[in-house]
Amino acid sequence: MEKSIFEEMIATRRHLHTMPEEGWTEFETTWLIVQRLREIGYEKILVGRQILDLDHVVGRNEELVARAIERAVGNGVPNSFIEEAGGYTGAIAILETGRPGPVTALRFDIDCVPVQETDDPGHVPNQLGFRSQRKGLMHACGHDGHTSVGLAVARDLFNRRDSLCGTVKFVFQPAEEGVRGAVAIAHSGLLDDVQYILGSHVGGKCKLGHIGLVHGGVLASTKLDIHFEGLAAHAGMAPEKGRNALMAACATAMMMAGIPRHGDGASRVSVGKLIAGEGRNVVPAHAYLQAEVRGQTAAVNDFMVQSVEQIVKGNATAYGVQSKIVFAGEATTLIECPEILDIVREVARDVPGVEAIDELNTPAGSEDYTILLRRVVEHGGRGAMFRWGCNHNGHHKRDFDLQDTVSMPMGFEVFTRFVQRVNKRE
Repeated sequence: MEKSIFEEMIATRRHLHTMPEEGWTEFETTWLIVQRLREIGYEKILVGRQILDLDHVVGRNEELVARAIERAVGNGVPNSFIEEAGGYTGAIAILETGRPGPVTALRFDIDCVPVQETDDPGHVPNQLGFRSQRKGLMHACGHDGHTSVGLAVARDLFNRRDSLCGTVKFVFQPAEEGVRGAVAIAHSGLLDDVQYILGSHVGGKCKLGHIGLVHGGVLASTKLDIHFEGLAAHAGMAPEKGRNALMAACATAMMMAGIPRHGDGASRVSVGKLIAGEGRNVVPAHAYLQAEVRGQTAAVNDFMVQSVEQIVKGNATAYGVQSKIVFAGEATTLIECPEILDIVREVARDVPGVEAIDELNTPAGSEDYTILLRRVVEHGGRGAMFRWGCNHNGHHKRDFDLQDTVSMPMGFEVFTRFVQRVNKRE
């Protein structure tokens, strides 16, 4: 890896770490990505709504988006760029070699997590002065590293484009957290000509110095926003005239925890947020839950979704309130393409610093890259996912870090060597 590319990659990661943006609000991040790509020399760059089927955009909070646009403009993002992006985020850059060959896509996610970064002075971003500058937001899952690796790969492959054939598409995807962004990109059709697709994630069960080949264990998932609408009343004078949305929401949260586990595979359920009520002396008329289910197979995940729907419907009836479920994100299981995993394994063995290749097949969360991979496979392509290791105390935790100077070069090398292998000029 060239020293200049390495130094730029690390500096970019640390800058992005200071300015985390949650899903669908990544305007400053997208602007940085596009500026860098144009500086490298990319001419074909699609941005924002140009890469999305807007009918399949889910989990987008318009109030958060509006505030993010105002912040981005205040921080120097041109209004003309916001207009170019149509008020949406993410970008796809296309490297066309002008020579016949395969179309290869590489995917990098760009959003952060709503986590407050630790004040621990031993935390590396605190030691070196690149902690998050945004309260309640942090790159606590490593997507700052993903984005920076993607830009470094884009620069490296552009520099060596004369040794390549075919086309390479660099997908900088918004809103991976909550598995919201991939479905709109998939339905855009921009990946329907792809023959190879490769995605990655830092960490997980993969330790520093290891490259993990993901065979399975990526859980299907559905994200659910659940709304209850009741009737307010005086809590002391006439409580019988009210319809308690808060109690319906609490009952729902408790009953969801009791959904039977499934005999055909691992399942998960989580209620991560509950907002309800008007005041202590008012029967609560409004309640809102953010929840998710996961399953080792699509059928197990569907069982979990159907169970939630039954619970919500039953509690709405029991408490005399109205209910609504909004689907706010989705991921599927990972399609395994053994021949592509073999290529990743072969190129990873020669990467400097790699001590071991892990074969990963145990439940390890969800990932909406699966939506992109499935779309590619449905149109005749193949793909894979790998992990580049780091040592961490857990993703989505306030002290997450990824040892960037050691871990990121390994992810970079796997991506670049994979493309040099499948898009090699004869």
